[in-house]
Amino acid sequence: MSSNTYNGLEKIVPSTMADMVEVKLREYLKNKPFLPGDALPTEAELAEALGVSRNVLREALSRLRMLGMIESKKKRGMVLTKPDILGSFEKVLDPLIIDKDTLQDIFELRLVLEMGLADLLFLRKTDKDVEELEAIAKAEKYDSGKQFRIKSEIEFHGKLYEMTGNNTLKRFQSMLLPIFGYVVTSLEKKKIAGKVNHLDLVQILKKGTKEDFKEGMYEHLKPHFDRLKEIE
Repeated sequence: MSSNTYNGLEKIVPSTMADMVEVKLREYLKNKPFLPGDALPTEAELAEALGVSRNVLREALSRLRMLGMIESKKKRGMVLTKPDILGSFEKVLDPLIIDKDTLQDIFELRLVLEMGLADLLFLRKTDKDVEELEAIAKAEKYDSGKQFRIKSEIEFHGKLYEMTGNNTLKRFQSMLLPIFGYVVTSLEKKKIAGKVNHLDLVQILKKGTKEDFKEGMYEHLKPHFDRLKEIE
């Protein structure tokens, strides 16, 4: 029978042993009362319990190490770690290797995050923070070209994330820095700016309420939301 008869069919590739071992190890770590820093059974003990070779076990363990779930310690062997939930994301968040649709999705995520900063900002802001934010806003020169605009956006919005006091948010903000260039480029042709600028947001932080800030932030970001409507 001609091989053309089988065009369109591909061999089914079963899960590898390492895949199955990884799943079993994940289940084991979830079901046992391990805490970060606790020592885990040795490779020999795990391999025997699972009925697999040491090589298969090591491949599965290497995947857990890459995810930051376990690490090896001198004299202690393998221990459970506190996973770095953003670590892998940081390694791949590069506009040079991300397609335009994904960049758009990530930027939309940034919009959602910034719309929700008000509660934490009004809970944790200090006079010193607001003074520093105001200094950043006053130093801005919107007619100084694209690179200056990107720098201003990064400094101002980065300070807002810092003021939340949330370390995960601050890290996420630093990961989003490459997205600022993408965003500024997308709007600079239209020369559009929100009705509320950075200095206006500072004044709201000084004298307004968190509800005022939410409304102000929406007006500040409105050109971006309007652009999303155009895309849809």
